[in-house]
Amino acid sequence: MDCRTIAAPEHVLLNPTPDPPPAHPARLNLTLSLGPIVGLGIGRFAYALVLPDMRDSLHWSYSAAGFMNTVNAAGYLIGALIASRLIGRIGAPATVRGGTLAALASLAVCALTGDFVALSLARLITGIGAGVAFVAGGTLAARIAQSRPAQASFILSLFYAGPPLGIVASGLVAPFVLQAFGPGSWWIVWLALTALGCVLILPLLLTPIPAMAAVPGGGAAPVSLRPMAIYLFGYFLYGAGYIAYLTFMIAYVRDLGGGAAAQSAFWCLIGLAGFTTPWVWRRVLALDRGGMPAAIILTVNAIGAALPALSHSPAMLALSAAIFGVAFSTVTTATTAFVRFNLPQAAWSRAIAALTIVFGIGQTLGPFVVGAITDALGSLTYALNVSAALLLLGAVMAAMQGKLKAADRA
Repeated sequence: MDCRTIAAPEHVLLNPTPDPPPAHPARLNLTLSLGPIVGLGIGRFAYALVLPDMRDSLHWSYSAAGFMNTVNAAGYLIGALIASRLIGRIGAPATVRGGTLAALASLAVCALTGDFVALSLARLITGIGAGVAFVAGGTLAARIAQSRPAQASFILSLFYAGPPLGIVASGLVAPFVLQAFGPGSWWIVWLALTALGCVLILPLLLTPIPAMAAVPGGGAAPVSLRPMAIYLFGYFLYGAGYIAYLTFMIAYVRDLGGGAAAQSAFWCLIGLAGFTTPWVWRRVLALDRGGMPAAIILTVNAIGAALPALSHSPAMLALSAAIFGVAFSTVTTATTAFVRFNLPQAAWSRAIAALTIVFGIGQTLGPFVVGAITDALGSLTYALNVSAALLLLGAVMAAMQGKLKAADRA
């Protein structure tokens, strides 16, 4: 350390270089949201856009196609398990950046091979990177939001707007690349999405995260999960239910005759609706410190997933996309708010990791099981019905979770 910075008054320092003023909390959380944009919005969810062409070109069953998202979700689960340790070792900002870079690198691998095993490993790495970045980013975002208590829920929501923005970005690219290059061009889509991710990640790599956003000791305080067991189970059901819809809906739209424009419009509508969530749900998120906000949002989510089973009209599909989109990413926001309201700050990282783990188990099982059901019964309509039922049951579980008492937080 330079002794002059200790002994000399500030006005006599040689060549003083004052620190830049910290970025506004909202801007910081939007920057952190670039991790979920790349790792989840593109790395995970864009797979649904490429799945029909990959399935046709590589001769996969629906079970095999679902397995690709299952292994991605398994990677996400691994990432969540190791996130707290990485945060403690290298810090949360470095963990976010490193996880996002790993996810981005694995996208490039998807463009280089059609081998099932190699693609599975690439999808696994995408999931690990996304899980690490999401847990670390969620912890940072919650801490940053705390600096503005009156706006905390809104500022926190900005971080979780990342996946919907990634959905929009991939929806504007993938269907039209497939249309332009024809059948078998799925690998070109992955190449284009990798290039897009390289551009999007730059602000995350270059923006300094202020010291106030660091998490001392990686959030190592122990936390009892028993008082929130019902909420954990509801979050598991959410993981299984939402991913089934997002994995197979583009294939459903294509089977109904929807071309590139229809697929892009449907996917972008999900993402654009998701981006409105900080404004749509801000009052609901502040409504209750227990599980009721998540229960309300999950109910809306279930309605959106069920609508295509009622009618195949373009209007109904658009309504389904909008309703599903406006709800699905906000469940995670409500869950992080639940942690922030009910647990001491030092326990946030581990609590978020625990919730991410049960969520990860749910979304690991969801795509493969629903794909197997579709193979057995011969219709993707069953996938939507299973998705909606799981989401509705998750809403019931969340509604049963009350605010944690002081004795429950130890």
